[in-house]
Amino acid sequence: MSFARIQFTPDLMPADIVGTNVIVEDEGRREFRYQAGPIFANLVLADEINRATPKTQSALLEAMQERTVTVGTQTRPLPSPFFVMATQNPIELEGTYPLPEAQLDRFFFKVLVPFPSEPDLLEIARRTTGESAPRLKPVADAAEMLAAQRVVREVPIAEHVLRYAARVISASHPDRTAVESVKRYVRWGASPRGMQTLVLAGKVRALLEGRFNVAFDDVNAVAPAALRHRVFLQFEAEADGITTDRVISDILEQTVKEPARD
Repeated sequence: MSFARIQFTPDLMPADIVGTNVIVEDEGRREFRYQAGPIFANLVLADEINRATPKTQSALLEAMQERTVTVGTQTRPLPSPFFVMATQNPIELEGTYPLPEAQLDRFFFKVLVPFPSEPDLLEIARRTTGESAPRLKPVADAAEMLAAQRVVREVPIAEHVLRYAARVISASHPDRTAVESVKRYVRWGASPRGMQTLVLAGKVRALLEGRFNVAFDDVNAVAPAALRHRVFLQFEAEADGITTDRVISDILEQTVKEPARD
């Protein structure tokens, strides 16, 4: 599979990502020819994505949702599998731009990377400051990745567990919930993509745990990573020191789990 890294900066333009038509000379004739951008890869690393302007960030919207790129009047498919991993700079505020809600919603998970513990710092030093360098060995190819994705979708989820996931999503909306912290601190709740993520991620976790059906615990385990970038808080939450993860925890604690029905 192919890999591409895009360093997001304030002067990065959409054409730098998706590509553009350039003038080329061939046998004395000049014509426009499409030059593909780095988005045409199986794994795309968008490094410090919040340093680019919203105009440039929007270049990823079609790619992440439709798996296609449209330049001019022509739409081109992206390679399969296609995966975008983005990093954000959480410290510096000057020269950074918040990601649009529509783009955040296209990311499957938002994973928080805390500062390493002292044992982790020691391990980092041991692995990166010595004479030997690690050698990576491939463990899967594109066909195996696509096969794994198909297997995940075949994992069954019982109707009462599916209804529980739907209630979790509904409870994240201030006008549809009985959770007090949601009513007080949440501006917008999770989208239908959040529901899709809970189900698919729950299926993956069930397989990783050696089970062949999705349980309540699977939904609860993936909920923070699946919803923390899809639930938007009001200013009052920041003033009171309330985090999105705290609100999600309240939702999971207060959402009723129905028993299975015959």
